[in-house]
Amino acid sequence: MPRQLGELEDAVMTRVWQWNRPVTVREVLEDLQQERSIAYTTVMTVMDNLHQKGWVRREVDGRAYRYTAVSTRAAYSAALMNEAWSQSDNPAAALVAFFGMMSSEQREALTDAIRIVGHNTPDAPPAPAEGAGEGEGQGR
Repeated sequence: MPRQLGELEDAVMTRVWQWNRPVTVREVLEDLQQERSIAYTTVMTVMDNLHQKGWVRREVDGRAYRYTAVSTRAAYSAALMNEAWSQSDNPAAALVAFFGMMSSEQREALTDAIRIVGHNTPDAPPAPAEGAGEGEGQGR
């Protein structure tokens, strides 16, 4: 299971994920320098550490490397949530508490995700037709 990224690792990976293409240390450095004072060697070390940890792969490009994310930010977030949930001594209570913290937009995203997963499960009951059941018993 992945450990949570440190602050600088997260800042670097955010750029790698957002840009969604092979990136150099120099590109990441220049973008980070818009927010903070940071040395080239620091960014290079962080990116090398991310490579050693398996977060990015790298290919030689001249005298430098180009780094590419191994997985998506969504996969990273899902792994962290799964890790936290699996550590609970009461997973059902943890889910109830988590759902209680969700915004309406997050609950809607969860409903959509459950619908998508349900469509990919062989034993899932058929999904209701679009608009089925809407307005029933509401006096419309």
